Amino acid sequence: MMLKAGREQSTLPNHIVLTILALVAFLPILTLVMNSFKTTAEIGANPLGVPGVWRVENYIEAWEVGNYGTILKNSIIITGGTIVGTLVLAGLGAYALARLKLRGADLLTFYFLVGTSVPAQLFIVPLFIMWRDLSLLNTHLGLIIIYCGLSSPFATYLLRSYLISLPEEFVEAARIDGATNWQVLRHIILPLSWPGFVTAALVVGLSSWNEFLFAVTFLNNPDLKPISTGLFAFQTRYSRDWGLTNAGAVIMILPIVVLFLFLQRRFIEGLTQGGLKA
Repeated sequence: MMLKAGREQSTLPNHIVLTILALVAFLPILTLVMNSFKTTAEIGANPLGVPGVWRVENYIEAWEVGNYGTILKNSIIITGGTIVGTLVLAGLGAYALARLKLRGADLLTFYFLVGTSVPAQLFIVPLFIMWRDLSLLNTHLGLIIIYCGLSSPFATYLLRSYLISLPEEFVEAARIDGATNWQVLRHIILPLSWPGFVTAALVVGLSSWNEFLFAVTFLNNPDLKPISTGLFAFQTRYSRDWGLTNAGAVIMILPIVVLFLFLQRRFIEGLTQGGLKA
């Protein structure tokens, strides 16, 4: 009994720290949801309290004013294209670095790791000029290419780390049977590494869904803008409707939250089974 009590006592600080972290992460979301049912005046008077009257019509008005039917479709197109493009590029690159024993593979891997730490703002001006000359401004394709370039270094590093952790015996058996590199990738690597690809897809999709700077810089046509720029619709020259702003923010994050909750087991599995291994 004393040993059991000692164990329970030793884990108490851990539970306290985890509870505090959970509250820090959850309370802002709860405040956002509460404020999405209030008027601007009520938010100003009581920003942290429960709404006096739950204004469900905030969501209907935010959907119409923010043109969420269009910008949601645009975000799905951009995010889906970015995920597909990034996984193809990063998957092929990771396979080459992890399995083909290329000369200088470690140096290239380090380069991809460094690429994840370079601020994208450094090359936004020359990239804007280049995209203007290539007629890629105000196009979904132009933004997808940028997002693929931004996401590929981390995705390549993540997938390479996962592929290294796969058993070598399967690959060697396939090569003994005469399989080519493409056949090994298609029939051996991809079926075994799909949790890692799901993890990379979630990370890439989340970053492209929430990205704002490049979206607002390279897309000026309102019919092409993604959902991350939708909160501009609730701002006038001298004021902002904070009730609609909070409702629009909830609409923006809801698809990502639902998707993550649905795939969280696969996401954690992809990280723990190799995503964080060097």
